[in-house]
Amino acid sequence: MEGELVVDLGRADKADNLADCLDGDLTALPAIASYPIVSVELLPVIPNPGKILCIGLNYATHVAETGREQKEYPAVFTRWADTLVAAGQPLVRPRESTKFDYEGELALVIGKPGRRISRDDAMAHIAGYAVFNDGSVRDWQQHNIQFTPGKNFPDTGGFGPELVTPDEVDDVTALRVQTRLNGQLVQDQPISDLIWDIPFLVSYCSTFTHLDPGDVILTGTPGGVGAKRKPPLFMKEGDTVVVTIDTIGSLTNPIVDEPA
Repeated sequence: MEGELVVDLGRADKADNLADCLDGDLTALPAIASYPIVSVELLPVIPNPGKILCIGLNYATHVAETGREQKEYPAVFTRWADTLVAAGQPLVRPRESTKFDYEGELALVIGKPGRRISRDDAMAHIAGYAVFNDGSVRDWQQHNIQFTPGKNFPDTGGFGPELVTPDEVDDVTALRVQTRLNGQLVQDQPISDLIWDIPFLVSYCSTFTHLDPGDVILTGTPGGVGAKRKPPLFMKEGDTVVVTIDTIGSLTNPIVDEPA
């Protein structure tokens, strides 16, 4: 994306999707064709990630509001690719839920494959950053100690609007994650407040699994989630949720109910 224009990487790199372009220099791709962004339908930044590794409880404010104790190592759970929706597309509150919650997060997209990546080398394996809303079905997340059921209902994970390469970001840790529900600021915290920082997360995750181009690591959400507010504040049909990380972009999604 260049300003309000979109470059067709399919023509530039003969790739079917962005993940297929990542194991290389994205900045070197020629701008063969550009289209106004309003004329194209956006997809999730990576519509087909091999792995989506989600980090839980990675801001002290979120740990505190949940009443949990901070652990020595991060909580890691998974999200599936068929849960993803693009910027501008609706997040769907499932019929089984009355507690559909927002979680604004920074997403890391892997560009260079590796296993047992050192902290010192970790940043070189990141192709770029994006904005994520880890829409959480709290009713089902709270069934047990495992988060997976509440994180994998279809069309609950907003991912967009674009991939921003590291050369476009002076210091990612200086940026803020902000979430607004119907215009109300409900989350606002700098990425520098992460308990486990970005190099650690890449190194840690690559120890137990091989990281491949297109894999995604979600770095965790700040405090301010709806479930822990008094009174609780959940997303419902007709709402609009916006997650913004300055420099990286704003991810806007309307909320709809799953049809009966």
